[in-house]
Amino acid sequence: MGAARPSGAARAGADEALELVGRDPRTALTSADAAVLAARREGDGVAVAVAHRAAGLALRELSDLGAAERRARAAVAAAVRAGAEQVAAQARMSLALVLLDQGRTRAALAAADRAALALRGLPAAQLKCQKALILQRTGRLEEALATFAEALPVLRRAGDALWEARALNNRGLLYGYRGALVAAESDLARARALHLGLGLDKFAADVDWNRGFVAARRGDAPAALALFDAAESALVRHGAVHPQLYLDRAEVLLTVGLAGEARRILDRTIDELRTASHGADLAEGLVLLARAALADGDPEQARSASRQALTQFVRQRRTGWAAQAGVLELRAAEVADDPPAALLRSALASAAESASVGWRAAELDARLVAAAAATRLGRAAVAREQLRLAASARGAASLDVRVRAWYATALLRVADGRRAGALAAVRAGLAGVDRQQAALGATEFRVHVAGHGGQLARLGLDLAVAVADPRLVLGWAERLRARSLRLPPARPPADAALAEALAESRRLSAELLRHQLAGRTGGGLAQRQRAAEERVVQASRTARSPLYAPAAPPPTAPELVSTLDDAVLVEYLVHQGELLAVTVRAGRCRLHRLGPVAPVGGLVEAAHFGLRRLTLGLGTVRSTRLVRDATVTAGRRLAEVLLAPLSAELSDSPAVVVPTGALHAVPWGLLPELATRPVRVAPSAGVWLRASRSAGFDPAGTGVFAAGPGLPAARDEVLTVAGTYPGATVLTDDRATAEAVLDALDGVGLAHLAAHGRLRTDNPLFSALVLDDGPLTVYDLERVTDPPRLVVLPACQSGVSAVRAGDELMGLAAALLALGTRTVVAAVMPVHDAATTGLMAALHDRLRRGEPPPAALARARADIDATDTAAWASAAAFSCFGG
Repeated sequence: MGAARPSGAARAGADEALELVGRDPRTALTSADAAVLAARREGDGVAVAVAHRAAGLALRELSDLGAAERRARAAVAAAVRAGAEQVAAQARMSLALVLLDQGRTRAALAAADRAALALRGLPAAQLKCQKALILQRTGRLEEALATFAEALPVLRRAGDALWEARALNNRGLLYGYRGALVAAESDLARARALHLGLGLDKFAADVDWNRGFVAARRGDAPAALALFDAAESALVRHGAVHPQLYLDRAEVLLTVGLAGEARRILDRTIDELRTASHGADLAEGLVLLARAALADGDPEQARSASRQALTQFVRQRRTGWAAQAGVLELRAAEVADDPPAALLRSALASAAESASVGWRAAELDARLVAAAAATRLGRAAVAREQLRLAASARGAASLDVRVRAWYATALLRVADGRRAGALAAVRAGLAGVDRQQAALGATEFRVHVAGHGGQLARLGLDLAVAVADPRLVLGWAERLRARSLRLPPARPPADAALAEALAESRRLSAELLRHQLAGRTGGGLAQRQRAAEERVVQASRTARSPLYAPAAPPPTAPELVSTLDDAVLVEYLVHQGELLAVTVRAGRCRLHRLGPVAPVGGLVEAAHFGLRRLTLGLGTVRSTRLVRDATVTAGRRLAEVLLAPLSAELSDSPAVVVPTGALHAVPWGLLPELATRPVRVAPSAGVWLRASRSAGFDPAGTGVFAAGPGLPAARDEVLTVAGTYPGATVLTDDRATAEAVLDALDGVGLAHLAAHGRLRTDNPLFSALVLDDGPLTVYDLERVTDPPRLVVLPACQSGVSAVRAGDELMGLAAALLALGTRTVVAAVMPVHDAATTGLMAALHDRLRRGEPPPAALARARADIDATDTAAWASAAAFSCFGG
């Protein structure tokens, strides 16, 4: 019996499978497999080829490149056997895409060129779109743009909306890489509309992904992450999430300074890409890993990753990407202090190569390395020329490029002896960073993006210290310090997803704690709780400021003097390993050099160790006496370093202390000169000034008092203290839930929250007070629209903040100050539950008499029975933060 004659059913099935690829790749694969079998039964070789091609494209969408290549080659072979040249050419087009994804660019171009021999008219234009994509991925951007320009008019005349959408999507991404962001957004908007008009929501999700990439290039991290989230949700429904999406997400995290988190994502994703043989994306992932390692202070991994990427790009003949990998290796070599002559040679070559392929940020990095190396070699003319070329990019659309360009401008003006002009350039560069910070609604983004201006701000400080002008030094210290806290409060989105994620995280955290206390493992509770926390983070990161509001400028000395009255401001800073202080008092502004900063960390650790031992009541009477003596000595030695050189300015005045780095952990109440005087501790002079000008605590106003679990004395303390305030809201036992406390906090003048404090160093925004139903986190506190004027946190470590670059603080006290609370009374280390009861009673007694919180705390500390070691140590741990 002969072969069955084609009935047309197999061909229809193959065409249907091909059409399904953009809607549902899994169903398309199933349909394609069925069409292959039907076509073989009918003896329809063309249908076999079309069905294999559909299967190959579906497998590509599902990230199975090995199987996709096999099916694409099967499609070519079937079409050749059937003598169908056009079908074979179309199959080669699909094969070229798969080869490109694998990083085999030479083979991809060969397949595309072979296909071009048989195609004319509309199919030829479609092929040009794919060839343009290959050129784009190989870094031949101008050729790619020209090829898209040739193809698009043909597609539009033919009414081929699908291929027009594909071409615009890829060209939009190309424009994004080149920094032509308006053109990119225009192409992508049109591509998305075309795909949705065709009912291809999977391809529309791919466009959203690219829109997220462009938003990231624009510096809009919330929009980028929201688009990535939307794309991921749609792609998950189709079972077609590509690892490259996670590379782009990691790149956004890099743009806001979250290098550690980006590295974790990249490590995981790079392993997936290796397993799936995604050669092209693997190489790009290695570039990102090198960037993340550099940002995270790991030049050795940066050098290793960039070398691996360079090897891959050279093998793939992707010269543009190879240039970027080369610049990253160059930057790692500079950090590793390679010889300047070798650095200069490599940097000049890298700059020229990067410029030739349009990688502007990489070009500027190379020119800055070249300028630094030339300066070390005494080749001033070479350095000046490289800085001039880098400075010419000040009008670029990309924030990263502009910051580099302004830095180059400042260095050029320094070389010309134009200090004022250099400072103006630094301020102009930082203005861009400030605008990006202001547009971000997520606190962690605001904190971490501040690092982008670190190099600029440090140059400004260098120039100020060099002329020893105390007012100028103070101004630049303030520009460097806690810049995110100078912005209007960041509010998370008021949506159901965030509220639900917070509630679920809290419930699971409380359940996990119960299991741990009972000695049980909790099964998968820890994993579920981490997943809930990730949902909280994801929801909060899409927050954005509804209206750009610039950060408040650093305060001037006259502004500080007018508010300080008889107090003295002491602002500490570290410059090139030396601890400096600027004091402002009675109209005078002075700069003090205090010596090397290195010993201070050890003294702070010694003070903490001693106070912790004394607070816990560990040891014998003799050992307790020895520990107390050692702790007192640590406090005196800290005072010798931090205060003795300032004694003429300090006198016996009230003090406003602005710490830096390790000094944020100093228990200032341990230092003899400060133990009994009113002291305010602030993240910056600007934050103190803003807080001091805000409304203060009214002793006759409303108050809320809450006690958390696990603190035996807290309930009695709260009931006793609250009883002296008329109309106070009291929340204890099962009434002290997170939501109840949050509701009560909004709009009150005073809050006294006696609950365990917990600092999360992995993510300080999960730092929390432990309440009856679980933790009340910083994420929760940011939902309070009208925070209390005064917050008292009498429990352990409630005043501790994680310190990030630029003295950016993240923790409970920092969050409350950022939201508008005027003063927070809290401890910077563990305290004794029962021993603090007397201190809190004395504090509130004085507050009710109308004494300001710093004076009330100082006098309450002075009233403590000094023979009660635990009470004395606990009292020393408390400070007044804010105004």
